[in-house]
Amino acid sequence: MAEENTNQEEVSNEVNAQVENTATETQEATAVETVEAPKEFDWYAYENDGHTPAQIAELNELYDATLNSIIEKDVIDGKVIMLTQKEVVVNVNYKSEGVIPINEFRYNPDLAVGDTVEVFVEQLEDKYGQLVLSHRTARTHRAWQRVNDVLRTGEIITGFVKCRTKGGLIVDVFGIEAFLPGSQIDVKPIRDYDQFVGKNMEFKVVKINHEFKNVVVSHKALIEAELEEQKKQIIGGLEKGQVLEGTVKNITSYGVFIDLGGVDGLIHITDLSWNRINHPSEILELDQKLNVVILDFDDDKSRIQLGVKQLSAHPWESLDADLKEGDKIKGKVSVLADYGAFIEIVDGVEGLVHVSEMSWSTHLRSAQDFVKVGDEVEAVILSLDREERKMSLGIKQLTSDPWTDITKKYPVGSKHSGIVRNFTNFGIFVELEEGIDGLVYISDLSWTVKVKHPSELFSSGDNIDVVVLELSSFIILFLLEFPEPSLYVFVGVVLNGFL
Repeated sequence: MAEENTNQEEVSNEVNAQVENTATETQEATAVETVEAPKEFDWYAYENDGHTPAQIAELNELYDATLNSIIEKDVIDGKVIMLTQKEVVVNVNYKSEGVIPINEFRYNPDLAVGDTVEVFVEQLEDKYGQLVLSHRTARTHRAWQRVNDVLRTGEIITGFVKCRTKGGLIVDVFGIEAFLPGSQIDVKPIRDYDQFVGKNMEFKVVKINHEFKNVVVSHKALIEAELEEQKKQIIGGLEKGQVLEGTVKNITSYGVFIDLGGVDGLIHITDLSWNRINHPSEILELDQKLNVVILDFDDDKSRIQLGVKQLSAHPWESLDADLKEGDKIKGKVSVLADYGAFIEIVDGVEGLVHVSEMSWSTHLRSAQDFVKVGDEVEAVILSLDREERKMSLGIKQLTSDPWTDITKKYPVGSKHSGIVRNFTNFGIFVELEEGIDGLVYISDLSWTVKVKHPSELFSSGDNIDVVVLELSSFIILFLLEFPEPSLYVFVGVVLNGFL
């Protein structure tokens, strides 16, 4: 009985304990249900780690103060913070970095992290929120700014000659392709432009075409100022008869331009040599150095006349003193003209053979019918003037005058052949031999036929046989091809070249 009572007490205590626990939980649950829910959840404080708007504004101000103020389409400097095989990451102290293709830095193979580079702000944010930069565009913009500044200040710059083009060279200046005209390379003409390709040279910007984005530079302008000073010194000391050393600058058909060290002078073709020349290039070449003598110049000495042949004695002074009229000489035909030929006796000494002195024939022709340039000929001196330095020559005088023995060669009754040379309204001229012509009057052509013009019976160049019937100041001939004695030809003899 005692054990049963004990068990009942234990069960009763456990039940009471459970009841008390249940009551306690009920009271606690009731207490929780009685707590009021907040009216509005503070999401701003939740997202900003409990910071108030005033605190956030203060933090933004501090952050913005650490950033650069940049705008689109502006050129700024940035620092390379990372290099990859394809890209260059540049920090411009903005809220994001810019990524630039590495091929924009091909000109600079030594680019390294930490280098400062110029960049152009294409966009502050693209659709991905990325800052868009360009180094190539920045170089172009900065280069144009520098080029314009250089043109305004006249500063001397250095450029790299990239290649040759029509009329000049292409020069890299600040990354811009500028044009260097051939005339602006040097003060003297340049014939080989390739010698400058691949070299660095100094230039001055002389012209910018903003519409077509063209830049013209000059190397010649750099040395013109120095040459101008040298020119003043040279011109100040010029005197007629002064001998100077110069360089052949340009060759033309009428003469040669000589550079005297910043001053140009002209040697006319007639002052190059005592000998006759057709073109200055026969005796001179470009860049050749030679001594010249000043012959004349204008008042401001801007035009200087030079000479070369005056440095040596005139060839006439060395001409044989024993030469006289009537002497026979030999020479070479140097020049041909319609009126005659010039024969060079010795270097620089020429004589003229007039076409009328080339043959005894009265039918004057061109000198080209008798001689040609380069022919070696013999002639007789007809006149010689040493003071005027003139000499006239004759070739026909080497043979006897056909009129001196006309009575022996053409006696009365002798038969001859002649050539019809010319027609006139009053007759025909017949050449019996070179230098001897006769005239057949139209009234003596026929007794029976009335001839209106000699060309009705003959043609120029016809060969006719004749007989001398009478010889005085005229020769009367009988035409053998006509059997009737009605056709006698009266031929007038031209004595000493005159009818």
